[in-house]
Amino acid sequence: MLEVKNVDIMLSNRYLIQSLTLHLNKGDKLAVIGEEGNGKSTLLKALLGICEYATITGTIDFKGHTVGYLEQSVSEENLHKKVYDFLFKDDFAYYDKIHELYGYFETLKIDDTILEQVMHTLSGGERVKVSIVKLLLDKYDILLLDEPTNDLDIETLEWLENFMNTIDKPIIYVSHDETLLSRTANMILHIEQIKKKTECRHTLLRMGYDSYVENRLRSIEHQVQISKSERREFNKQQEKLTRVMQKVAYKQNTISRKDPHGAQVLKKKMHSLKSQERKLNNAELTEMPDIEESIHFFFENVTIPSSKVIIRLDIKELCMHGKVLSKNIKLDIIGNIHLCIIGKNGVGKTTLLKQIYEQLKTRTDIHVGYMPQFYEDILAQYDNVLDFFSTKDKETLTKVRMYLGNMNFTRDEMEGKIKDLSNGTKAKLFLMKFAFDGCDVLLLDEPTRNVSPLSNPVIRKVLKEFKGTIISVSHDRKYMDEVIDELYILSKEGIMKKK
Repeated sequence: MLEVKNVDIMLSNRYLIQSLTLHLNKGDKLAVIGEEGNGKSTLLKALLGICEYATITGTIDFKGHTVGYLEQSVSEENLHKKVYDFLFKDDFAYYDKIHELYGYFETLKIDDTILEQVMHTLSGGERVKVSIVKLLLDKYDILLLDEPTNDLDIETLEWLENFMNTIDKPIIYVSHDETLLSRTANMILHIEQIKKKTECRHTLLRMGYDSYVENRLRSIEHQVQISKSERREFNKQQEKLTRVMQKVAYKQNTISRKDPHGAQVLKKKMHSLKSQERKLNNAELTEMPDIEESIHFFFENVTIPSSKVIIRLDIKELCMHGKVLSKNIKLDIIGNIHLCIIGKNGVGKTTLLKQIYEQLKTRTDIHVGYMPQFYEDILAQYDNVLDFFSTKDKETLTKVRMYLGNMNFTRDEMEGKIKDLSNGTKAKLFLMKFAFDGCDVLLLDEPTRNVSPLSNPVIRKVLKEFKGTIISVSHDRKYMDEVIDELYILSKEGIMKKK
């Protein structure tokens, strides 16, 4: 249903993809994975022919099939539309599809009053749900999904997994949700930037995500073991050969001129030894695996007493745009707890986290780091990446660059504009800033949603070991399992601890 032949994608004189060839058939669920900035979203746009910022060559043939596209985030143009206008071109389309519409609304737990709302007033999860409904109403043959799980509540995540597994339409999707990848993918396209991001490489295999990760790690470990073993043996042989050559050279320098036969024997022996040396040096050793470097960051000297009062919440009504989302929210957060708030889309989780931030940001006894759901809420006031650190001190800037390097920022990214970064790279920028500033209270709205499944285990480990307080909103099931101590459910009636 889709044929891609020898496709190259180049961005700013750097290849993101070279010689990609793939065939997609009914039932194929191709997961595109890779680190931030490697070109996953660019690939989807290139396949659709809407990527104006990159150079694309090769053949892309959808064989006449219609293609639906779920963007990573709703475009600026669509954000200002009413939901009704976003979903339908005209009233005839609405009346033609009215039964399907309300069927999907019921399935996805969407209130039908949402039709009259403007897209930008919806929660992140509601925007994704509406975008999914639009795809379903238009009945496309092939689906391209860019981060379909972003901000979805757990109930909808489980519906999405079942939907992807039961339809026979081929799907190409980018996701950082490891649980979704494990449960849905039957093909993997791994896009990498190697040799300090100077070369690209891709791996395309017909297998599940867990099998791919397991086989990849096993292959890397095996290659490392062979490479180390061969180098140990090489060094032993080289040391032994060097000792013998030194002895022969010493004898050549000290042999008497009256012993021409002995000198000739030594000369032949040295010739033989040099031949062995050339052979040894020309031997092809197994290379160490060339893989993308893992990110590295940590929180230094951060502690917070378990008895310290972080916040006492007592909110009679939680409102947004004049609408009451929840009420009677009472919660005491004390000490270095790792807490996560879950709940259905639109119930006010992000709004609650914003209110917590407003109450905490002026406190002088704690140092708060806040990652909003929409990064531009904070990043829009900064132009360049280094501006985010608000320093001109050379020594501090050197330290900033070191921290950015540990997060695999290239020199161009360090010196570049924030607006040019991928969402995943922006997420890493926030986390690195929190570590750099020594924040002891973290307010995180979906901290792992835009970060690659290959970097997320590192981030989860760092946050698990964080000695401060974490107050977060997330639907990432691995994050909740590995990082969180206490889980709270926010509903229209209030907030309660999940047992």
